[in-house]
Amino acid sequence: MHMTRRSLMAGLAASATLPALSARAAAQSNLRAQVAEMQLLPEGYGRTKIWGFGGTMPGSEIRVAQGARVRRTLVNELPQSTSVHWHGIRIDNAMDGVSGVTQTAVAPSDKFDYDFIVPDAGTYWYHAHNRAVEQVARGLYGALIVEEPTPPDIDREEVLVLDDWRIDPATAQIDDDFSSPHDRSHAGRTGNFIATNGIYGLTKTARRNERLRLRLINASNARIFEMQLAGLEGWIVALDGMPLATPQRFGENLRLGPAQRADLFVDVTADEGGTAQVQAVLDGRVTPQVTFDITGSASTARRTEPAPLPNNDHAMVSLSDATPLKLIMEGGAMGGLRSATLGGERMDFRTLVNEGQMWAFNGAIGRAEDPPLARLSRGDHVRLSVRNDTAFPHAMHLHGMHFHEIDADGAMGPLRDTTLLFADQTREIAFVADNPGNWLLHCHMLSHAASGMMTRIEVT
Repeated sequence: MHMTRRSLMAGLAASATLPALSARAAAQSNLRAQVAEMQLLPEGYGRTKIWGFGGTMPGSEIRVAQGARVRRTLVNELPQSTSVHWHGIRIDNAMDGVSGVTQTAVAPSDKFDYDFIVPDAGTYWYHAHNRAVEQVARGLYGALIVEEPTPPDIDREEVLVLDDWRIDPATAQIDDDFSSPHDRSHAGRTGNFIATNGIYGLTKTARRNERLRLRLINASNARIFEMQLAGLEGWIVALDGMPLATPQRFGENLRLGPAQRADLFVDVTADEGGTAQVQAVLDGRVTPQVTFDITGSASTARRTEPAPLPNNDHAMVSLSDATPLKLIMEGGAMGGLRSATLGGERMDFRTLVNEGQMWAFNGAIGRAEDPPLARLSRGDHVRLSVRNDTAFPHAMHLHGMHFHEIDADGAMGPLRDTTLLFADQTREIAFVADNPGNWLLHCHMLSHAASGMMTRIEVT
């Protein structure tokens, strides 16, 4: 067993001051990555073997106050090495959880102490970041909620983790082909079974004119969720954890790429005795993600429009002083990539396919040990042009920092940590490189990241 000096000292201090510490309280500081079984498919099908934090999928929700300290010991009880990435948190680089970049993957039966401060309120999540295309698909993720100092004017909230699974209905088991050439070269690994919070046909109760906060998290490997509301009306108040300056009226739909999140304030407009739904439009079909049975009335009238959530403290970007960078996505099926460098060697596309590597950034297949996209000094302002020169969408995630999407008129949009680009689309993002370390920049279609769509940015 591995024990760091930090965990040893913390244990000695705890035993000196709390000799009667209960097993339940002690277990709360551990994050156990375990093999387990759950009833994922509807009753009548068999149970599904999953990998989950705490043996559940999603893993236990972590909920803390803004500015709080999070301390969790990852205990690896899996047959593979693993690590935990705290997605969207502006974190110390050593705690970012990227195996091969910020830490060594935690071997089976080993441990690792994560210890960090959460500076921003919002909706975040944590997930495996070693062999992620497999481990996330098996269930290694959970919600991380950071609460504002002053609670917003709502009646209650619901955390809704959206995911899909590729399952053999005859056995109820997750398809274990995680290196499918088709997934790697096309749109990524999408599933044939879709649920919310790991529950098929999720149903809850609500009251007419009740105001809910819905925290939506797309935990899928590659699926893009097009969300819409029925019997609910409201506003988008935050994206990727970052509050909008002005809440946006929810229109016909909301698009969430893999790893993206959205916070909604919604009023229940359905009549008593009826139902309201959060729905996804998938392959042209409307699928309920959660159904609310309307059991009564919270009031006789709706509230007024909500006030914006308090801003998180971020440095403002100066576009006029920004360092220009460029990233071109290439490759995949129908992408026209003829050759790229892999490990410093130029290879033709057929050779790359045989290596399981189908995508490139700026003509190079991503490796953790490769030179970074950019070496920046702390405080540098950056304007990065991202071009999707492929036939498929990609969800680009930057670790350790948030960025603004720049619109066609040059205006900076809300802060994000993941941006979704479709085929032939170009988008500029801008950020202040204010967090020192090696920060991964990769596609969150996890099959794409595993087959070349990865680079990093160094901030010194």
